[in-house]
Amino acid sequence: MLICALPCYLARMSKGSIERTLLASAAALFVLGGVFTRAQQGHGPAVLVALRWAAVLALCVFAARRKTLTPWIFVAMVAGAEIGFDAPAFAVGLRVFSDIFLRLIKTIVAPLILATLVTGIAGHGDLKQVGRMGIKSLIYFEILTTLALVIGLAAINISKAGVGLALPAAAGATETLTRVAPTHWDDFLLHVFPENLAKSIAEGQILQVAVFAVLFGIALATLSESKRAPVLRLTESLSEVMFKFTNVVMYFAPIGVGAAMAFTVGHMGLGVLVNLGKLLLTLYGALFAYALLVMLPVALLARLPVKSFLLAVAEPATIAFATATSEAALPRAMEAMEAYGVPRRIVSFVIPAGYSFNLDGSTLYLALASIFVAQAAGIRMGWGQQLLMMGTLILTSKGVAGVPRATLVVLLATASTFHLPTEPIFVILGIDALMDMARTTVNVVGNCLASAVVARWEGEFRSERPSLVVVDGMAE
Repeated sequence: MLICALPCYLARMSKGSIERTLLASAAALFVLGGVFTRAQQGHGPAVLVALRWAAVLALCVFAARRKTLTPWIFVAMVAGAEIGFDAPAFAVGLRVFSDIFLRLIKTIVAPLILATLVTGIAGHGDLKQVGRMGIKSLIYFEILTTLALVIGLAAINISKAGVGLALPAAAGATETLTRVAPTHWDDFLLHVFPENLAKSIAEGQILQVAVFAVLFGIALATLSESKRAPVLRLTESLSEVMFKFTNVVMYFAPIGVGAAMAFTVGHMGLGVLVNLGKLLLTLYGALFAYALLVMLPVALLARLPVKSFLLAVAEPATIAFATATSEAALPRAMEAMEAYGVPRRIVSFVIPAGYSFNLDGSTLYLALASIFVAQAAGIRMGWGQQLLMMGTLILTSKGVAGVPRATLVVLLATASTFHLPTEPIFVILGIDALMDMARTTVNVVGNCLASAVVARWEGEFRSERPSLVVVDGMAE
């Protein structure tokens, strides 16, 4: 009776009231379904499952009324988690849809960065400003990643999440992990420069593509106008096409995101938090503290409209959280920041550079995980040793976006340098997917913030109108 009466009740309400009612109804249904399911020590009877799916349906109605893509992505996350909980075997099979979404996104990233960087540098014409912007970006990156390391170090020393951990006796685990060679500074430096552009694009090496684009853009900027103009028009057209291509691919985002969440919950289960919940809560708490104590003050000092910034980054952050892949959110993040008011030439320079030098979430995680390994092994490290370890991570963490299995490589390199065992790293890998969701989200939001801060620093924030293609894409 209540369900039948609900449409009539909603019809007499204003749009805002309807949306608030839908959200409140969904929350209430989830609470009821969740509490009684917990009491049943399992999935509960069919009526409880129906309550939770009624909540999902209410969220679908809410998303349909909003008529934008972001609510649908959020609904897909919730629905995916519910599918993973109710039908884990079926949910694991949905991974193919998230893989399709990631493949489509990966086809966008390299051409988009190449086109926008070349256009931004060659079309700008002022190479001195490009160099100045690069120096400012690197200073900003260094300060914020250092603060991220400090917060991660403080969080793990307060929670002591690794103390008393029973190490697993997994045969062959240590040998498997130690086969991954540590990455030294000269390896990373060599890895920065491309040997073949096609190979760099095929392998998704963002930093190498960005380096090529910067050098190509500088070379193009030094040519005469008659020789520069045709190539510049080509790159400008390519960047517009890639943004439009992004808009088309984003229609598949809810399916890809929902499938990613379904696979994660179905494969690992909601009970994954039981064994290593303390470590997980420490990471999430530290990332929240970083957002509150570092990112928010930076936004306020830069006089950025915080509310509109949060609205702008909501969609790329949601994609990053669900897929745990920074690449998946990069095209939409660039669009969102241009629509927010950051000129494209700054967006195309700062965000790709930040993907290699400003991964705040990953650097915070590395600080936390390194000390966790020492705590789990029963090794007492003084503050001097911990600070030395942080100094090492300040250098080694800069390449985490340019190396396959980068976070693991850097963590193993740190463990090897400071003579720590690798068994606790095997423990961390058990919940790494859930940790990766949070740190990837902070990585993406941090780079979006960096682009806005640099634009304000350069006095060009909201100095020009964004492309109509970008505006149309963000309005969908």
